[in-house]
Amino acid sequence: MIASLLDDLLNLFPREAGALGDFNECEPSQMTELARQLLAHSSHMTVTLEAFHGSAVEVEVLRRSRRGDLYCREIILRRTSDRRVVLFGIVKLFVGGLSESVKEAIYSERVPLGRILIENDVLREVHCEELYEIECGRELARLFDSPVRSVTYGRTACMLIEGEPALELLEVIAPLSTD
Repeated sequence: MIASLLDDLLNLFPREAGALGDFNECEPSQMTELARQLLAHSSHMTVTLEAFHGSAVEVEVLRRSRRGDLYCREIILRRTSDRRVVLFGIVKLFVGGLSESVKEAIYSERVPLGRILIENDVLREVHCEELYEIECGRELARLFDSPVRSVTYGRTACMLIEGEPALELLEVIAPLSTD
């Protein structure tokens, strides 16, 4: 089931096989200490990345899809300090239980999702599902401005909103050697 979460998220925005990279499940002990700190937790990545980078982050939506109460998007987060990409993500969000103002903020695509939920006091619970070591394919390498085949890490996670399953996501951090 866990592997299918990654597959389901990757299939939301189809691309040539391997274009993002090669994903291999790993344990926290197989990750670098910094990657473990950034990914092996049950917190919002927005807050975690801003604390680590000492800079606010902003969202850029690369692709999106809306069907009824299902809203999906492929995003990058950039540091506001120097515009460097620090995260690639794919988000699958069921918006049915959210207020209209929260939905409008999400659909505006101007603020990272984590920040919207935090600022609107939406009760949420993040569950890290799986961790991955990733060898960057040409698309991730281009987004991160790093060499093809450079190694980075990512995670799949699920989120309960107001106690109900509402969000599934893939989050891939930029290779730490490029900071």
